[in-house]
Amino acid sequence: MNAWLNALTGLNSTGILVTVAAVEGSGPREPGAKMFVTDTGLFDTIGGGHLELCATRVAREMLGLSAVSLRATRRLERYSLGPALGQCCGGVVHLVFERIEPDSGSVLRLAGRLAEGKDSWRLVSIDSVRQTELLTSAAPDWQAGCTVFADEHGQRWMRDPCPAIRPHLMLLGAGHVGAALVRALADLPCRVTWVDERIEQFPAERPVNVRLEITDTPEACIAAAPAGVSFLVMTHSHALDQVLTEHILRRTDFAWFGLIGSKTKRVLFERRLLERGIAQSQLDRMVCPIGISGIAGKSPAVIALAVAAQLMQVWELRNQESHGNSF
Repeated sequence: MNAWLNALTGLNSTGILVTVAAVEGSGPREPGAKMFVTDTGLFDTIGGGHLELCATRVAREMLGLSAVSLRATRRLERYSLGPALGQCCGGVVHLVFERIEPDSGSVLRLAGRLAEGKDSWRLVSIDSVRQTELLTSAAPDWQAGCTVFADEHGQRWMRDPCPAIRPHLMLLGAGHVGAALVRALADLPCRVTWVDERIEQFPAERPVNVRLEITDTPEACIAAAPAGVSFLVMTHSHALDQVLTEHILRRTDFAWFGLIGSKTKRVLFERRLLERGIAQSQLDRMVCPIGISGIAGKSPAVIALAVAAQLMQVWELRNQESHGNSF
């Protein structure tokens, strides 16, 4: 998801949100990239090494000032990467610094909307301490991305599009591998619907990109899933795995389907599902065993790493085929 957003929603701490508002020439990160700075921590990255060091110093200086002053609340700073910072990029980066309190309603609403797959836009006043606005509809010119502009009164604003994360995984099974995979996907650009009937299997805390479905009818979750979802089956029961596999393969609109298991399990499932009327062309879409090649470890963390990399390959390819995000 977004490490900066995880920190904003997970920490009960005031901090400074630093956003790359504009880039002239070459820069280490694109407009819209963010990091969140607290007194003791740094979450996510705007890249650039020395640039990030300078931005962190400014952010912590702001945290040391009275929160009621504009200088402690909002800033727009310009950094020349070559002459001033000695970086190879050589471009110019404009950063917006924004004080965020732990009870910020706009941040909580943003996290909720992104978790639901909904696009949002932040409208940040640079020249006043007014509250950041969270908008849910867009004007056509906002398609250009994050930008700074001046209104008719000369007041500067940052328009910050926050597109919903498109890749969506339905993970069926809350065992050791499932839990390890959720941890591996926590800061990656995806949403996870995590399904199991055993409430005690779910951790007390979970990443903000994860939504739980506690149900003894997981096949209903499969039926209700929107088109384009990726499915991954790894329950505690081979019999349940087969039932869920059949429900998934009777759909034709999923993005990807993985089933945990060996080649022997695959052969057994294919034979049984052919007998139940599943076409071979659909069975060919089933990925089993799962994980990228070249990683043979069987511990949950190793399997999770291999599967997370495989999912990223699938989602990157789909994004390229659709010519990028439609946001």
